Amino acid sequence: MNYKILVTDSLNEDGLQPLLSDNKMEVEISTNLSDDELAEKIKDADALLVRSQTEVTRSLLEKAKNLKIIGRAGVGVDNIDLDAATENGILVVNAPGGNTNSAAEHTMAMLMSLARNIPQAYSSLQKREWERKKYMGIEIKGKTLGIIGFGKIGAEVAHRAKGQRMEIIAYDPFMTKEKADKLGIKCGSVDDILRNADFITVHTPLIKQTRHMLNKDAFAKMKDGVRILNCARGGIIEECALLEAIKSGKVAGAALDVFENEPPFDSPLLELPQVITTPHLGGSTVEAQENVATDISHDVIKFFNGDVVLHPVNLPAMDKETMHRLSPYFELAEKLGEWLSQLAAEGIREIRLTAFGKIAEGDLSPLTRHAAKGLLQNFIDEEVNDVNALFLAGQRDIAIQETKSTHSREKSNLLAVEVVSNDGVHSISGTVLEGIGPRIVKIDGYNADLAPEGHILFIRHHDKPGAIGRMGSLLGDHDINIATMQVDRRGQGGEAIMLLSVDKHPDDEALEKLRALPNIEKVYPIDFN
Repeated sequence: MNYKILVTDSLNEDGLQPLLSDNKMEVEISTNLSDDELAEKIKDADALLVRSQTEVTRSLLEKAKNLKIIGRAGVGVDNIDLDAATENGILVVNAPGGNTNSAAEHTMAMLMSLARNIPQAYSSLQKREWERKKYMGIEIKGKTLGIIGFGKIGAEVAHRAKGQRMEIIAYDPFMTKEKADKLGIKCGSVDDILRNADFITVHTPLIKQTRHMLNKDAFAKMKDGVRILNCARGGIIEECALLEAIKSGKVAGAALDVFENEPPFDSPLLELPQVITTPHLGGSTVEAQENVATDISHDVIKFFNGDVVLHPVNLPAMDKETMHRLSPYFELAEKLGEWLSQLAAEGIREIRLTAFGKIAEGDLSPLTRHAAKGLLQNFIDEEVNDVNALFLAGQRDIAIQETKSTHSREKSNLLAVEVVSNDGVHSISGTVLEGIGPRIVKIDGYNADLAPEGHILFIRHHDKPGAIGRMGSLLGDHDINIATMQVDRRGQGGEAIMLLSVDKHPDDEALEKLRALPNIEKVYPIDFN
């Protein structure tokens, strides 16, 4: 049987060779199509390959009667209606790792250029100036490189920097000391990097936790003369704070490939001689474009050959019985994982899921996938979904454990999730109440009755008189309204928790004050998407 493959965006032809050389694949490359032309051509296509230009809408998919798979040559799938694809039984795959090497090489090129003032010296010589003393640089041998975010790209940067005999300190939520020792690098916190690194490079996704991660307070902790690199995402660095840090001399220089607003023509950073810039070129190499096209080609071939694809994006198929039994608990599992992601922030090494009651009958993997998705989605700079969550966890050496019990003393159907990390073991349990929805019923061994929604302050404290009152007064002073409140304790005067549903979270200043109150151990602001 032959399959028609429609390619509607410009993809590297060498990368398409696996498809072009397969006699079962009839490849048609038609770019810059009008909406009407695309609607006509997609009618009998079995597969559609795109980059970011083609908008794969619901109305378009309704015309694609034979379409079985969509391949996105790259990471983002914002131009594809995933819900519509799933409803129509169309698998979506992407290519998240094709630009890893290119991005790492670009980071190292920027680092070397930053150390040796190469762009500035080039520009000067173009003006027929001979300023050798002005552009004297520094060696990177023996310098400490701090890497914030140690996924594929961060790890590749470390490998190259070690070849230049740099010392490496890395931070990542999934980094463990054992992994760091194996790689011959140091595992540290973000603060360790800020205080000790000569160069700092960021390789994290842009999420709530990382937006403006390098801000005024972060720069204040750094060494004088530190050098900053961002070839990841604009917004991780607070650009106005970087500007002031450079002007004050705290930061000796910065190398930026990405910006909060692109193109950054109005950015005052472009006026500073200490800043070198490129126009978002991290993944812009011939090889990277070939790699993403090759990855997509191979996944399409695997799909039509009945093999497992490597990078699925949308929902997997599930039999009706399993769907009926487990679907009410999908949201709960994801919310439990999401809660734990905001408690266990470093060195996550294991996810344990235990199901009790009727939901423990049969396959638990759909629940485990949702729990892993909730845990990982705040840390990973690619689409995390029910299909790829366990694969992505495995890539990060996170072990998965599932346990079943058909009996529960607490609820007829109970779902418990534990995470083992550098911080120890955190656990959370929940159930689904008919007509009410998901409820959290236990947190780290304490009893609770909480809807996983909105803004929650999870506070660990000692059960002493005045602790609750001081907390409430401080929140009131900062115009933060408490909607609901729960407490539980180990025993009189012992360890205890507070769970506060609030209308908004305290800002950083208020959080520091909360944490400084007597008998307060930890304050976790928890947000649910």
